[in-house]
Amino acid sequence: MADTGNALLDRMPEADRDLILDGATRVPLILGDDLVTPGDRILHAHFPVSGIISTVNEMADGRSVEAFMVGREGVAGIEATVIPMTSASRQTIQITGEALKVDTARIRMLVDEHPSIRRTLALYHAEIQRELEQTSACHALHPAHRRLAKWLLRCHDRADGDVMQLTQEYMAAMLGSQRTTVNEAAQLLQAEGAVRYARGQVRVLDRKALERASCECYRKIIVHTAAAA
Repeated sequence: MADTGNALLDRMPEADRDLILDGATRVPLILGDDLVTPGDRILHAHFPVSGIISTVNEMADGRSVEAFMVGREGVAGIEATVIPMTSASRQTIQITGEALKVDTARIRMLVDEHPSIRRTLALYHAEIQRELEQTSACHALHPAHRRLAKWLLRCHDRADGDVMQLTQEYMAAMLGSQRTTVNEAAQLLQAEGAVRYARGQVRVLDRKALERASCECYRKIIVHTAAAA
């Protein structure tokens, strides 16, 4: 069978993948759309084949910060694949693409009946937990331009090409920072020749320079991901 384009599905045994795909529909991921908002039941899991889905935590005063992002390496809605769940966060489309959508109720049935599917999803869930732990420390301890470099690397890993549609306002919301802070951070990365930012577009000019500018958290997340795979 040809690959689906989603790495999590494609590393499953073919029989397991076929069981999940039997209930899947291919859907567009449209920039700015919400898949789930706080308080919603998580009725569907989305396995991206392109684009990025961000899980965003929102505060009562209107501020927000991204908890983690999902691209073609994983699945959004993983928390509802074992037991029914109500979302505490917002799942929003960060970069346009497509996903394979599956009812979480169907996945829970498959998880109960097929230990190998349960193990694959549990390993991915554990990887997300590691990322959340690393991100928590990162937000507390690392300067803005290093956090921005890490975040842009994570986006670049999942994007098709070097140009990404990302406004300063959006980047500030994802990083839990002020726009002025993100502007200063972006200027530092531009001065280092890593990126060019203009008119709501970020172009990665020098991937290696962006990696040098990033904090240690990017490399730690990548190592964990490779180990889980």
